[in-house]
Amino acid sequence: MHTPVTVIGAGLGGLTLARVLHLHGIPVTVYEADPSPTARSQGGMLDIHHHNGQLALKTAGLMEEFRGLVLEGRQAIRLMDHNGTVLLDKADDGAGESPEVQRGELRQILLDSLPDGTVRWGHKATGIRARTEGRHEVTFADGTTAVTSLLVGADGAWSRVRPLLSDATPEYIGRSFVETCLHDADTRHPATAKAVGGGTLIALDPDGSGKWLVAHREKNGVLRAYITLAKPQDWFTTIDFTDAAAAAERIAEEYDGWAPELSALITAGRTAPVLRPLHALPVGHRWDRVQGVTLLGDAAHLSTPNGEGANLAMQDGAELGEVLARYPDHIETALTSYEQALFPRSAAAAAEVAHNPTPQDVINFFTDQDRAGI
Repeated sequence: MHTPVTVIGAGLGGLTLARVLHLHGIPVTVYEADPSPTARSQGGMLDIHHHNGQLALKTAGLMEEFRGLVLEGRQAIRLMDHNGTVLLDKADDGAGESPEVQRGELRQILLDSLPDGTVRWGHKATGIRARTEGRHEVTFADGTTAVTSLLVGADGAWSRVRPLLSDATPEYIGRSFVETCLHDADTRHPATAKAVGGGTLIALDPDGSGKWLVAHREKNGVLRAYITLAKPQDWFTTIDFTDAAAAAERIAEEYDGWAPELSALITAGRTAPVLRPLHALPVGHRWDRVQGVTLLGDAAHLSTPNGEGANLAMQDGAELGEVLARYPDHIETALTSYEQALFPRSAAAAAEVAHNPTPQDVINFFTDQDRAGI
């Protein structure tokens, strides 16, 4: 007999867990704060790695659907300096093992793979308290509650479940992204579209200032960029991000002197730039076993962005689902086994992050990948 599983959070990790549990006949309910799957943007591109994200999708039985989402040519990588000089240009030769997909489309194939009613939309967890014998009671914003013997926090950076296990809270890492988006770029912004190329552009300031930007080519001529600024959080409070033009102008001032085809990624968008402060949990974050509850994804190991977050979350979900199926009558054995693998894996991934990479750091990274066959 399988214990029903309650998952808080319908992101990629929580949905992967739900899918694997469903395949094993284990009852699962996912509670999500958003009122619907389309209530907010799901973000841009993800490269799904062969050694974790793709393995999770195989476990979930969704590789065929995943392959249908892959955007050809998007594994191309171009590195520039701030003057627009190309330092590295790697074409997508079709042999790469980290194909790019749209995050929202990936999430949708996971949602489509679950029975109707698995995800309870509009259920924002506002409080959780321990009850007897490893059970927990979750209270939602609408006043309803759910009691469960097996609770999984897949609820991201500001997890409501994490305090049951750990006193750790995410801390600001000293820099933020400002997300921008150019539409119909090949027609409206041809110089910028040419600079970005067919995949991903990374442009860095060689002076070590921490200023760099990453741009991805998405579908239908869309270029999505992440502008990095190593500034304290208070600095950003002086910018009115509801005034799109003024916010873009202020961010662009920090990139004064950059090639115009690069600075256009800041100033030429028709939508308001979005501030995304970057936070992280301590590297090596772990907790003592608490009966009936665990974490996955950013709730467990939020780190500086390094291309691994979504992949690790999906791997967490798939491995947790598999281990719960392996020990249906021994939940604590299953959770202990899962966490013993989770802790070193997530610590190793977080420790690899470079805080202010130089152009040479990035060149070394990609040439090292070539040598390793990654």
